[in-house]
Amino acid sequence: MTSNTVLVLYAGGTLGMLDGPRGLRPGSDFEARLRQAFTHLAAYRRDAIPPFEMLEYTTPIDSSSATPADWQRLARDIAERYADYAGFVVLHGTDTLAWSTSSLAFQLQGLGKPVVVTGAQKPLEIPNSDALDNVETALRFAAQTNLTEVAIAFDGKLMRGCRTRKWDTQAFNAFHAPNWPLLGEIIDDEPVLYAARCLSPSGAPRFELPDLVPTSAVIRLPLWPGIQARQIARLLDDDTVHGAVLESWGSGNIPEDTALASELAAASSRGTMLAVISQCPHGPVTLGTYASGNVLKDIGALAGNDMTPEAAFTKLVHLVSQPLPEAQRRRQFLASLCGERSALR
Repeated sequence: MTSNTVLVLYAGGTLGMLDGPRGLRPGSDFEARLRQAFTHLAAYRRDAIPPFEMLEYTTPIDSSSATPADWQRLARDIAERYADYAGFVVLHGTDTLAWSTSSLAFQLQGLGKPVVVTGAQKPLEIPNSDALDNVETALRFAAQTNLTEVAIAFDGKLMRGCRTRKWDTQAFNAFHAPNWPLLGEIIDDEPVLYAARCLSPSGAPRFELPDLVPTSAVIRLPLWPGIQARQIARLLDDDTVHGAVLESWGSGNIPEDTALASELAAASSRGTMLAVISQCPHGPVTLGTYASGNVLKDIGALAGNDMTPEAAFTKLVHLVSQPLPEAQRRRQFLASLCGERSALR
């Protein structure tokens, strides 16, 4: 191992699957298969790939079944090996890649080196697959010493991990960051990093690696026209629920329904953290623009500003997993911990 070696954590996903008689199935010996695939690249591209080692999970994660325990395992595997490698690449299934990446950003705060997550829409050995290009892109960016955050590499683009969402079920440009510009991209086969858009190094890492609570402790609560107070009560009136992401309309609006507002107020008074984001993928919530938004302010709901649902959810999971005073949890939610939200407006 040399000082510029990158560690690749193969956690699973479509990119490593093989075709079988009943369809795609997880494949083994991914490192050998990947190194063999790299031999088909042009020599100048092979030479630009940094030296890497691989940690291959014996039981690949089905990303559709991923849980906070899987997010925790990935973060701890990186933290335990942090001093030994120049950067890290995580290979992950695309379905919940944005969720795992957002959680990694909260757990691995204060990074001084890159953690780049990628996957693929097609398996490595399928003709015209995007897998090899994505892994190559991730490795090239994971060798950039001035990248000091958790990012997603996909389709030749580099995006902030806790700002990114899966946008398409099949297209190769499957991921987008609706409220933050690209951190970098491949131009003429070279990785170009837009340093002014990236997090600045913050000195020593300040990793937070709590035992993450089950996702049942935090719920998503999307509004729909005609939603009833009793339906909200069934979800929130539960002692095991400690946080909820309220997906409102527009800039933070809810129905003008006193009973519904009362259920939200009751949950907030019990100590349930209510985080408000918009169902619109672009733009922030601004509680107080409309009367219905003022109701949310009055009951103590927290404006999620322009966070993605994945970031808001994993941030709540992260905060409620720690023995923090309620006031500190609320302050931390409203702060930007790893570039996941813009300043409050």
